[in-house]
Amino acid sequence: MKITEKNSKAIFFDRDGTLIIDKNYLNDPDLIQFFPDTLKALVILYNLGYQFFVVTNQSGVARGLITIDQVEAIHQRMNEILKNHHPKLIIEKFLFCPHVPSDHCSCRKPKPGMIEAILKSNCDIDVKSSWMIGDKDIDVQAGEAMGLNTYHIINGDLLSFINKIISQ
Repeated sequence: MKITEKNSKAIFFDRDGTLIIDKNYLNDPDLIQFFPDTLKALVILYNLGYQFFVVTNQSGVARGLITIDQVEAIHQRMNEILKNHHPKLIIEKFLFCPHVPSDHCSCRKPKPGMIEAILKSNCDIDVKSSWMIGDKDIDVQAGEAMGLNTYHIINGDLLSFINKIISQ
């Protein structure tokens, strides 16, 4: 039996307040607004060998404020914007929790269900070389629960994160 080495680095991002400006239950892809320097930072991280995933709580679905189709259209548009900026820039997978906190599901952050699902389907990801980046404590807690390095981002400032990992 051959043992495969886990050699892929990944970054798991929260969506709203991390990559894009939080618009409270965003339901229109035309209203997506990346933080300044986010696209530039993603190109740098891509060139450093990271693959990207998004894990996001979207309780607006359960609350009837947005539909699953709207969430998926936003994710598709985000990837179109990334590809237009750099032809190889892509978020490999978007996972979202459509539940409200009172549903006590396993996918809603701070529980690590979404991250765990991605790690199971991407066996080559090296957890020790990978990160969870988010703007809330629950993002950090979800990453820590899966053994990821974590970074609490403020105002979408990914360049500060890059400075941190380069200085390590």
